[in-house]
Amino acid sequence: MVRPGPRNNPLTILAAFVLSLSAGSLPAQEFTTLKGHGGPIMGIAVSQDGEVATASFDNSVGIWRDGVPAWLEGHDAAVTAIAFGPDGMLVTGGDDYSVRIWGDAPRVLGRHAGKVSGLAVSPDGDWIASSSWDGSVRLWSADGARHRLLAEPGAGVNDVAFDLAGQHLFIGTSDGLLLKYPLGGGSPEPLARHGFGVNRLAVGDGWIVYGAVDGGTRVIDSKTGALVADFTLDRRPILALSYHEPTGQIAIGDGQGYIMMLDTLAWRIARDFRATLHGPVWALDFSADGAVIHAGGLDDVVYGWPVASLDKFDPAIGAQRSFLRDAASMPNGERQFMRKCSICHALEPGESRKAGPTLYGLFGRGAGDIPGYAYSQTLAGSKIVWTEETVNQLFDEGPDHYIPGSKMPMQVIADAEDRLDLIDYLRQATKGE
Repeated sequence: MVRPGPRNNPLTILAAFVLSLSAGSLPAQEFTTLKGHGGPIMGIAVSQDGEVATASFDNSVGIWRDGVPAWLEGHDAAVTAIAFGPDGMLVTGGDDYSVRIWGDAPRVLGRHAGKVSGLAVSPDGDWIASSSWDGSVRLWSADGARHRLLAEPGAGVNDVAFDLAGQHLFIGTSDGLLLKYPLGGGSPEPLARHGFGVNRLAVGDGWIVYGAVDGGTRVIDSKTGALVADFTLDRRPILALSYHEPTGQIAIGDGQGYIMMLDTLAWRIARDFRATLHGPVWALDFSADGAVIHAGGLDDVVYGWPVASLDKFDPAIGAQRSFLRDAASMPNGERQFMRKCSICHALEPGESRKAGPTLYGLFGRGAGDIPGYAYSQTLAGSKIVWTEETVNQLFDEGPDHYIPGSKMPMQVIADAEDRLDLIDYLRQATKGE
């Protein structure tokens, strides 16, 4: 996320930051964790005053103060994009296609016709840009009174970013275009044609860095599109980017679990750190002072590494997740559960922060019968009772065909033996008293 800030001499700022680290004038930073979500971490944003906000597959947004979460509920599916404005305004987007603004009067700004893939807030805080896999780019006024649909680029849009003056909007598309939209009017200008999907963007003073599906990591001139630097390594895809303007740092996360740190003054790789035992790194953002990089992935935990001592830590993301165990170490039924069900469903009784209801006591239970869980209207009014036959049919046809309109993700277990093994496992693992 690009943060507007004072346009002081960046060399002076970075030198002061480095000296403060070496002199110990900043408080000693420690490795930290933020625990409480019930699913993988899809996005992280840090406000200018240091407040950490997280977006998760569990449909929730977490606001963390001193390591304690306050939960913002409202999305009907995974929260996939999150951004702070300069005044602390928080906006989110999700797999439910909605763009939401939070605060004293939380509300839905509007909806796309597909997954919300990227969000950005203009430097003055007046406008919110959102992108979607439906191929649309929209501008929403923060007060909700105005809305603009920008010229569609002809492909799904993966990310959006304002320039530091708020005069242009950059977008990256699934067919490899990086486009520059003049917000005062006029046609979008192609700055790069990468050839593979452009996933993530970050914008600085006169440059833009992008990360792509094939691992391409390039810096180009934001006026001409000329190549400034190429940091492409043999790792793919690039999934997360964060730029901290005051210290001149960029963090880049990829599908193989690494976080690469760039120095934007010398345009060099400052650090390259393996953050996960099993990829990916889906979410990144710096602390307000730039001393810590917060990261998230398949775990339901946000990790915070001190930038100055990244090389002193072992990989943390994925170290404890049961669904990342060696598949050969699990019976087939458990393996099917870990692959298809465990991210969304717990097996234990009681409430959990996972996206779906607990499966405890599953067999013989009505499909929408757990009190307190916000079922889709389809399931809440369903007459389905979960039995060996209905569970088998669910995964044979896929939830999108068996229960059209439900919140369950599209997935099929094609092999009949795999379905029977899953049912045998669930019969034992979900057995009630």
